[in-house]
Order: sequence, then structure tokens, then C-alpha cells
Amino acid sequence: MEITSQNYDELVAQGKPVVIDFWATWCGPCKKVAPIVEELAGEYADKAIIGKVDVEEQDDLAAKFGIRNIPTIIFLKDGQVVDKQVGATTKAVLEEKLKAIL
Repeated sequence: MEITSQNYDELVAQGKPVVIDFWATWCGPCKKVAPIVEELAGEYADKAIIGKVDVEEQDDLAAKFGIRNIPTIIFLKDGQVVDKQVGATTKAVLEEKLKAIL
């Protein structure tokens, strides 16, 4: 799911934990993380909102969260950042962080 400044507030208002993958098309490590994020989005579709933000197209959202490096994956609960993963990582690490906010 693509997260934009237009749908961000609406998604957070649903009350589910939100996981956002900040990425760009030219970012090699982002391409490694993308399939993992998509897999988690499918597995946790009923429990969390998991989406992606292209920092080139949504620089306002990237600025809102102070994103300086990509990939950066942030974990939100009740609209607040409760965890963050900077750089490529494994599915196990991301899944552990996601389960901690469910």
C-alpha cells in the first residue's frame, strides 16, 4: 500500500498499528527490504497497516518523521513512533518489532 500525505491521517485514524517503509527507486538496500515488507503486509493485513512511502514523491512525510537515511522503517502505535529500523534487515527483526506493537 502506498502511503501519502493525502491518506496518512485516515490510515492512522483506523487505530491499528502502522508500519511505514521509507524508500526510493534508486536505493539498492530498499529493494532488498521491499519483498519482506510486502510479505509482512500480507500476513498481518487484518492486524496492522503496512505501507510504503517513496521519499522522492512524499518528501513532506519524510520530513515529518526526520527521515535521513533509507530504507528506514518506522513503527507507529496510536499515531506515535514507538520503534524504528534504519537500513536493510531480516524478516525476523521486522516481525519481532511488529509483534511488539500489536
